[in-house]
Parts: sequence; structure tokens; C-alpha cells
Amino acid sequence: MSVRLVLAKGREKSLIRRHPWVFSGAVARLDGKAQRGETVDIVDSHGQWLARGAWSPDSQIRARVWSWQQDESIDIEFFVRRLRAAQPLREWLAVRDNLDSYRLIAGESDGLPGVTIDRFGQILVLQLLSAGAEYQRAALIAALQQLYPTCAIYDRSDVSVRKKEGLPLTQGVVLGEAPPPLQPITEHGMRLLVDIQTGHKTGYYLDQRDSRLATRRYAAGQRVLNCFSYTGGFAVSALMGNCAHVTSVDTSQAALDVARQNIALNGLDLTKASFVRDDVFKLLRRYRDEGETFDLIVMDPPKFVENKNQLAGACRGYKDINMLAMQLLNPGGTLLTFSCSGLMSTELFQKIIADAALDAQRDVQFIEQFRQAADHPVIASYPEGLYLKGFACRVL
Repeated sequence: MSVRLVLAKGREKSLIRRHPWVFSGAVARLDGKAQRGETVDIVDSHGQWLARGAWSPDSQIRARVWSWQQDESIDIEFFVRRLRAAQPLREWLAVRDNLDSYRLIAGESDGLPGVTIDRFGQILVLQLLSAGAEYQRAALIAALQQLYPTCAIYDRSDVSVRKKEGLPLTQGVVLGEAPPPLQPITEHGMRLLVDIQTGHKTGYYLDQRDSRLATRRYAAGQRVLNCFSYTGGFAVSALMGNCAHVTSVDTSQAALDVARQNIALNGLDLTKASFVRDDVFKLLRRYRDEGETFDLIVMDPPKFVENKNQLAGACRGYKDINMLAMQLLNPGGTLLTFSCSGLMSTELFQKIIADAALDAQRDVQFIEQFRQAADHPVIASYPEGLYLKGFACRVL
């Protein structure tokens, strides 16, 4: 008999609506013993079967649902089916946008909670973020080998969220050769170098692909400031949009060095690009005090909020940085501003920008809205999957 996770009375409603998480407060008891990440049957307080999921005793999310079908086993064939179901969308996008790199699996929204897989050419980069994903590592890798026999597999499960699941951080070659120091990819006509082994996330922010493309529409003849530039994707796009000049700012010299290489790789004019290693908050204040101005500012900061306790502080940070950006823009200039914090709703982010405009004593018009690229889909029963949001703002 399988181990059963029994919900407290009345706590089954979210599962009936197919939300894939069971929080600790919803759990009445565990009938039987389960290892960390092991598959359990989830039942309501009357014993009615609801779902099959992975047990995670160390996390506030005590179970993540693998399947809503009682007769479905969680084995290699299960992962083959999920991978096959995810592939058509990605193949369509790859052809439509001439891509060789994309997110193959976007966790819960592709029916594989805690699993992130990014494809960079012939390299699959794996991030296993939950106890269940780690427990099923061997089955998932076997499924990947079956469907993508020519691809190397590299593990980037070196993210701190694994600690909440009671898991160690892991990284390294799973199958095939190690990725090169910089892997070239193609995105909307740009050639870009990706640091798979030591770069942010899985090496690159694939989710911002559409926003980078949109930058070209605003860039012609503009003096551009690219904040939190990382490896310069927005800068390359701005130069391809024929901007007058772009200044990229980041705290990492290594990232700025790759940004310079990316501009050169695309045959763009390096005399129209500057690279500044500095803290963005401090630099914006210095630019303001010196009377520096720009026509287009890209504000793409890292995640400011990891949990609800940090939300108020994150709101202050977003407000401050957007206020400073608005003060640096020439009248009629454009601010492209983003938040990748999942706990920050689009509505709250828009309100923060409005408050920043008041503090900056500038009028702001919202003229375009952004979200994560389509290879990062959001399944209807899991709205938390929409984490990236952004606005193009005309600053008067």
C-alpha cells in the first residue's frame, strides 16, 4: 500500500482546482513513511484520492503534484510523456523566431514541478529545485537521453532554494563533455555568448528574449543606459536598433567583458558602447548629481524579494531605482523597467512605478507591457508561474 498524505478538513479546494502545491498548513498527517522526494498519494480528509505528488518534509510546500491520474506511475515513461508534451511549443518558437536556445521545461507549467531545463544548442542545462525533482533525477535523465540522444547534459542545481528542500547544491557534467567557457547561441538575429558553467541561473536570461527584441523599437538615435546589464543582451539589441550610444552598468567585470565580446561578435561599433563596473544605485545618484541625462534607460534588476517578509523592502528598492531612472531621462524619454520577483504582482509593480513618478516629479505614460517569453508558459491553474513583468514608460 502506498504512503498517503492526508489533508486537513476543507483544505482540498486548491487541489480540486489543480493547483500543484500542498502547503504544510494543509497537511493533517502522513500515513506511512516516505523518504524526502518520494511519491505519495494525496487524499482529502475522507480518504478521497486527489493527486499523486512528491513528499518534501523540510519545505513549507510539503508536496508538489506530479499527476492528477490515479493510475499514472512516476517513472521514466512518465518523464518521456511530459517532455514530449512540452516539445511542440518550443519547436514552433524555434522555427518562428530562428532560435537554437530556449526553455524546454518550465517547472509546474509543464507538469514537472521543481524541474527547469534550458537548451543551449546541443547542451541541456538541468536545474532540480525540489525534493521530488531530485528524487527522480535518474528517471528524468534517462528520459532526456531517450529523447535527446545527441545532447550533452549539464547540472546547474547550485541554487540556494534547494536548501529549503533539505538538498545540497550540485553542479557538473551529467552526460557528454563539459560546456565550453562561452557557448554561442542565436536569438532574434543576435549572436550571444553564454557562460553555462558559472553564469547567472542556467547561464542566461532566456525569459527576457522578447523584451530585448522590443528594445530595438525604442533605440534609434537614442542615448541608452543599460542597468544591471549582465552580458549585454539589451546593449546588443539597442545597437542593432541603431542607438547613438549605450552605456552598460554591472557589478561584475566578467559579465561586462562578455558584453564587450557580444557586441564585437555581432559586428557592431564598439565606439558606441561604454562599460561601467559600479553599483547601479550609487551610479544613478552620481549621474543625477552630475546632471547626466539619457533618452532610453533599461532597468532589469535581479530579484529583490525571496519571501513575503521581504516584500515591503523590495517595494522600496524598486521605487527608489525607478525614481532615479526617471530623474535621468530627458523629457519624452523611455524607461523599460522590469521585475522578476514572483511575489511582486503586475498591479503592484505598476503602482510602484506610479509612486516613483510622483517622487521624481515626472509624469509617466505606460505605453507597452512585457512578460516572460512564450517558452516560459503559465498554466492556468498555477498563476504563480507568471513571475516576470515589465513596462515601457514614456517619461514626460
